[in-house]
Amino acid sequence: MAELKDILYKVTINAVVGSTGVDVNAIHFDSRAVSNGDVFVAIKGTTVDGHNFIQKAIKLGAIAVVCESLPENLQNGITYIEVENTNSALAFMASNYYENPSGNLRLVGVTGTNGKTTITTLLYQLFKKAGYKVGLLSTVKIMVDNTEFKATHTTPDSLTINKYLKLMNDAGVEFCFMEVSSHGIHQKRSEGLQFEGGVFTNLSHDHLDYHNTFAEYRDVKKSFFDHLPKQAFALVNIDDKNGLVMLQNTQAKTFTYALKTYADYKAQVLENELSGLLLKLNDSELWTKLIGTFNAYNVAAIYGTAELLGLEKVEILRLISELESVSGRFQYLISDEKITAIVDYAHTPDALKNVLETINSIRTKNEELITVVGCGGDRDKTKRPKMGHIASALSNKVIFTSDNPRSEVPETIIQDIEKGVEPQNFKKIISITDRNQAIKTACQMASSNDIILIAGKGHETYQEIKGERFDFDDYQIVQEFLKQLQK
Repeated sequence: MAELKDILYKVTINAVVGSTGVDVNAIHFDSRAVSNGDVFVAIKGTTVDGHNFIQKAIKLGAIAVVCESLPENLQNGITYIEVENTNSALAFMASNYYENPSGNLRLVGVTGTNGKTTITTLLYQLFKKAGYKVGLLSTVKIMVDNTEFKATHTTPDSLTINKYLKLMNDAGVEFCFMEVSSHGIHQKRSEGLQFEGGVFTNLSHDHLDYHNTFAEYRDVKKSFFDHLPKQAFALVNIDDKNGLVMLQNTQAKTFTYALKTYADYKAQVLENELSGLLLKLNDSELWTKLIGTFNAYNVAAIYGTAELLGLEKVEILRLISELESVSGRFQYLISDEKITAIVDYAHTPDALKNVLETINSIRTKNEELITVVGCGGDRDKTKRPKMGHIASALSNKVIFTSDNPRSEVPETIIQDIEKGVEPQNFKKIISITDRNQAIKTACQMASSNDIILIAGKGHETYQEIKGERFDFDDYQIVQEFLKQLQK
């Protein structure tokens, strides 16, 4: 129970009808969840406008409504708050309602196209190993110290974020690492949070179904750094040309990491094998079980973040050497037949290119590289031919298949992917709509020492088809098929 005027602190208000001195039980932006004594926030979503459900929320017991435009018919006894932006209002209200939990821990946000999950999860692992109570808000899962909760979005809604941050406060969590997606920034979900630091990984082709242009996508990411306070740090990858763009207007203290250029945290790959990486990090050498050049960038970001948060250099190096790879991120197994299967979340052209180039830099070329890949439905269609081009150019054999087709026809998605294949690579490709059958076929095609890459879904344990989710785990399935080959 909180007083309405208290939870409206920092919200930009245009008009008030009624009293803000009323007590409210809870905040909701889904009218179906409203009950007696709640406040309803009307959000304009991409498909549904919450303003159309104000009357429904009042009937269910809402005593206050926050909206961008007041309804024509105002009901007696209901408080109406007209605000500039209801997404922003919800973020501040959620933070106030849960007693501003982000201010009671050291929160670091990680944004960029690729690497967010790996960096946040490994920072969580590292600080746990260092003996701290730690929180994690990632695509894969939410951790409140040792307690795991299921994640549904890269960046959850403002109420969910603050609810878990409050649980972290209650559990005595000191550090929290959070993925900050472009959708989350654009929809103001991370507003009202007090960040101690922000990390930028890279920017490549993704989410143009949502952001329309690459410039808009970049500027949304940049706005996260624009809003960091003076006492925070901003750590960016300056091998990416957008790295310095992120720092243009930030008030935060600025730091850089890189492999190719001079930076505050400079990594150099000395050895790159399927068992791990030998890196030179500034003036120190370290061995990590993480694989590939893209993970060298992740390690540099993790090292920089840990040092900026006050950990000792020697301790950070020791802890990085103990870190294990993240579920569905270059997760591999080797069968008794010496076939290597790699499962990776690579679902953007840049991520797929990174993974394939990493495999090609490690392998001897005496073996075949077989790639199984698809693209999600109801998402950015312009990346599909690019994925087809990269997969066919950098693999010996490719099987195009379904990812999460959602409401689209899987065969149509596959045809879009095939458009990117150059004539000299036509013979390398086959298309199998059924993902299970595609993985099985890849296993049957593979001989001893061959490498199978299954890309696109990584940690996901489901496949989304026509509004339904079916159990589907790439890692489990390839493990099962490789076992069957041994019999």
